[in-house]
Amino acid sequence: MADLLPFDGLKVADFSWVIVGPTTAKYLADHGATVVRVEAAAPLDILRTAGPFKDGVPGADRTQFFGDINTSKLGISLDLKNPAGLEIAKRLISWADVVIESFRPGIVDSLGIGYEANREINPSVVMASTCLMGQTGGAAAFSGYGFHAASIAGFYETTGWPDLAPDGPWVAYTDGVSPRILAATIMAALDHRRRTGQGQHIDAAQLEMSLHFLSPQIMDYSTSGRSVTRNGNRSQFFAPQGAYPCAGDDQWCTIAVETEEQWEALQRAMGIPAWTQDAKFDSMEGRLENHDAIDQHIGEWTKDQETTALMQSLMSHGVPAGMVQRSSDLESDPQLAHRKYFRTLEHQEMGPVPYAGHQFRIKGYDNGPRFPAPVLGQHNEQVLREVLGMTDEEITEAIIAEAIQ
Repeated sequence: MADLLPFDGLKVADFSWVIVGPTTAKYLADHGATVVRVEAAAPLDILRTAGPFKDGVPGADRTQFFGDINTSKLGISLDLKNPAGLEIAKRLISWADVVIESFRPGIVDSLGIGYEANREINPSVVMASTCLMGQTGGAAAFSGYGFHAASIAGFYETTGWPDLAPDGPWVAYTDGVSPRILAATIMAALDHRRRTGQGQHIDAAQLEMSLHFLSPQIMDYSTSGRSVTRNGNRSQFFAPQGAYPCAGDDQWCTIAVETEEQWEALQRAMGIPAWTQDAKFDSMEGRLENHDAIDQHIGEWTKDQETTALMQSLMSHGVPAGMVQRSSDLESDPQLAHRKYFRTLEHQEMGPVPYAGHQFRIKGYDNGPRFPAPVLGQHNEQVLREVLGMTDEEITEAIIAEAIQ
């Protein structure tokens, strides 16, 4: 069937919140899975309280931070501390192939929907639990956001300038990279279940899922004892590398030279200025030692040039370069437009808004968000009636019991 998506028929109960769990479930949802996003009105998912808000007007259903991470999902609002709400949650777990949660370790067990309890309900269920430090060990109780995990992992020590405090990487870094690992792990668990009939409990620590991005630095320390620290935009091995000022307000273009051929190409792009003929710049070692002087010269050359034109000129000479783009630049980027990266979808509260797609294309179907993120409780009746098969009487009783928020 040509129109069948890869995860068509897969059923996912998404009890997670903020970024890692919801983004992981989004992968499955955008590619065909039926994902039910379980939320509560109190407390709200933190992303529903953060901007950017449509037209600058705050509201739980007006933030695209939440929206971009929860596309293609059905939304239900349950009070999991209410016995009636918890019973609905258990029905959802019984229905699901995959259950995802991102509470502090021990919370789902205290609610009665931890893995062992869920396996009694649904023996072959694949459950993924994700938190900062993992479900076990002395640091398991440490809770927080990707900022904290990125700091503990060492990303902040390696990001920024040597004469300043650690600075970045921007946003909660481990929140951004961990879903890629967790989604692949869930896929592997589903393949295992397909072959054996066995479920799995995936203990996904954000710290551990992100550490492989520091593999070169960890190996360097293990083999040489050298501890990598902040070095601005520069490379440890190649020069020149940096972000250089361009014409306009806070406009920049990055340049990264890694070979002698690229250094020669950069000289030609600059018109072979006299300063580049100094013998101290002839070798990579010499350029690394004299990086400050090179940066000053390049900055003087770039400061009056328009970023896009400069980038294109450098690339035409064979020099790796890229303009530093803002969100407004990304929305009008011709390459992203060509690849149909942004998808405009009609949100119930915000109207037509652009959603980010995926960083890859798959031959045979048009992958990307299928429909917009839900407003809070948007699909309550649909999920209760069509997904869980609850009767009118059961739904009425749940409403009276205030299980539905």
